[in-house]
Amino acid sequence: MNFDRSNELRLKAKRLIPGGAHTYSKGDDQFPLLSPHSIVRGKGARIWDVDGNEFIDWGMGLTSVILGHAYEPVVEAIKSELDNGCNFIRPSYIEAEVAELISNTIPSAQMVKFSKNGSNATTSAVKVSRAYTGRNMVLRCYDQPFFSIDDWFMGNTVVDAGIPEADKQHTDHFRYNDLNNLETKIAEHHNKIACVIIEPAATHEPAPGFLEGVKALCERNGIVLIFDEVVSGFRFHPKGAQSLYGVTPHLSTLGKAIANGYSVSALVGQKEIMELGGIDHDKERVFLLSTTYGGETHHLRAAQKTIEILLANDYEVTKHIWQVGKTIKEAYNRIAKQYALDKLTYIDGIDCRPYLVFLDIDGKPDNILRTLFMQEMIQYGVLLQGFNPSFSHGASEIAQTIEGFEKALKTLHYAIETNQVGSLLIGPPVKPVFRKYN
Repeated sequence: MNFDRSNELRLKAKRLIPGGAHTYSKGDDQFPLLSPHSIVRGKGARIWDVDGNEFIDWGMGLTSVILGHAYEPVVEAIKSELDNGCNFIRPSYIEAEVAELISNTIPSAQMVKFSKNGSNATTSAVKVSRAYTGRNMVLRCYDQPFFSIDDWFMGNTVVDAGIPEADKQHTDHFRYNDLNNLETKIAEHHNKIACVIIEPAATHEPAPGFLEGVKALCERNGIVLIFDEVVSGFRFHPKGAQSLYGVTPHLSTLGKAIANGYSVSALVGQKEIMELGGIDHDKERVFLLSTTYGGETHHLRAAQKTIEILLANDYEVTKHIWQVGKTIKEAYNRIAKQYALDKLTYIDGIDCRPYLVFLDIDGKPDNILRTLFMQEMIQYGVLLQGFNPSFSHGASEIAQTIEGFEKALKTLHYAIETNQVGSLLIGPPVKPVFRKYN
């Protein structure tokens, strides 16, 4: 493939933008050298770059595009508001309309506050939890890679430069599906914990009784339980993973698939906690969320239409994306086994959001092998990091992707057999987003 124009824009972006992109997951260090840098448009499950190359897109806006790029009913919903303006001196009536829809959809959503990104929502959840409990400590799930760009979380990661030591002391972590570990951490910090924040499900589903146990521990110790459903909300189930797994937290954060890629996020939760951010009480005021663009009408219309579609026709969108993920996972693992690669690479995870695993002979992550695979898939017109199925991934996208698996895994088998993995890879391997040094 020809990436001449992309390579020009790659240099321009690096010169003008720290990291060359406005999301680290989209940076050059996350993709092979032989890859598109700049995308022009998308339609359905396909995208086109500045050089005219066409790809099946499995990233889908970092899990946010659940229906498909430029999905016409959502585009039409936005167009219906364009002539009315988008931001006013007082709230639009649409804000309460969409808040009511979410309140009627998500079990924990007695009250709703909109914003523009997941970090706004999760940090606000932490803030109001601290105000409600009068405590400072946060316990976050260690096995889930990202909760916020803000100091309360980043200070508990390896990428902690620029964060005061005092802030780092206020966050600790526990392991997923390990109630004993959580209980130990709660005892260790003895009555100092404001909240526990966890994705109800991310890479793996909760063990029987785990989420119920987390909630029981929180309530027994006066701790606010926050479900970060920025990713899982609407993707795992239109009513959230909390509905799927039958556990209702005190607070939840939503985003990503809520508006099919348009910028909407939300903090939702119990009225007793959420109303601390309001103006109709005599308690100390909590400046919860106040964003100029939180009530932007176009994107709220996108959220409204997306949620309506997800709830329609017996959850057909949800059933479709789970089935697509299952099909992709089974095909990849079958082909990997066929080439005797199943100890080195496989697809794991939950069917609505499967992910790739690459290991060396010692069982450690192998980013050289991963990058070579990504490089080969790009040559067959498939752009991926993991798999985020959408309603637009149909039979042709699945067939082309599986054909790409056949060819790319055959190349990996040859590269390993002939000890040429490094020489067949053009450019450096991809790197973890969370790393201490570049």
